[in-house]
Amino acid sequence: MHPIVVAVDFSNTSIHALEYSIVLANRLKSDIVLIWVDKFTSNEAIYPDTSNENRNEAKKRFDELIGHYSKSLTEGIKIEYKLRKGKIYHEVDTLAKTLGASMIVTGAHGISGYEEFWIGSNAFKIVTYASCPIITIRNDYPVRDGIDKILIPIDSSLETLQKLPIIAKLATLFHSEVHLVATHYTHLKSIQKIAMKCADRAEHFLEKNNVKSITDEIVSDDITKALIAYATQLNADLIGIMTEQETPVNILLGPHAQQLINQSPVPVLSLHPQEHFCL
Repeated sequence: MHPIVVAVDFSNTSIHALEYSIVLANRLKSDIVLIWVDKFTSNEAIYPDTSNENRNEAKKRFDELIGHYSKSLTEGIKIEYKLRKGKIYHEVDTLAKTLGASMIVTGAHGISGYEEFWIGSNAFKIVTYASCPIITIRNDYPVRDGIDKILIPIDSSLETLQKLPIIAKLATLFHSEVHLVATHYTHLKSIQKIAMKCADRAEHFLEKNNVKSITDEIVSDDITKALIAYATQLNADLIGIMTEQETPVNILLGPHAQQLINQSPVPVLSLHPQEHFCL
């Protein structure tokens, strides 16, 4: 299987992301590749170059992490690390592309402690530029052995169904129950009908793939707040979203996606829209 890339800056949040990735790796039968990026650039700094010192410290910390967490991996699954230098979001995405990674896992809100950590401040950029699915997880989310319930918001956009193949795969591996929620920001029945048709298509796709699903709908002028409340009440283990916007020049993180990643107490799986997609 393709490996899982985990962005690590040695904050508690990034170590928590590593612990979460172990659960995924054991089910996906995927190796884990940790990446630390030295963002120091000598031509911008007024202080002495400490890159070698930082890299040596990173190597030491990685050796400790691998020695500790390798015991949690099933037989045959490996964990290794890569050191890079440059823009964090670019290096994480480049490594994922090079390895043909199945996904990236990164923490959110990780600025505290050991140094001026980059996980928290760069989580949105990593999501924005990632070319593969990416899961963001907060430090206060309790890592569990499984993913029992997956929440999937369905709207009236053309892209909303693109997350279903990977959701179906995860649901099959974890024997998850998928909750499809048609989201309506308006009371106009004509618009709501489009979202419900998309939800029907999603339900049919999951049924064909032997995934149990439940369909519901919510109407709110604050979809992010409504989804978080729904996920909390459901005790969901994962929320799957599209990043909403795409331009010919660059992929942009849509406002609802960014708010959900920032505010959700539940891990969020984000995928970018694809230009050519058939369900």
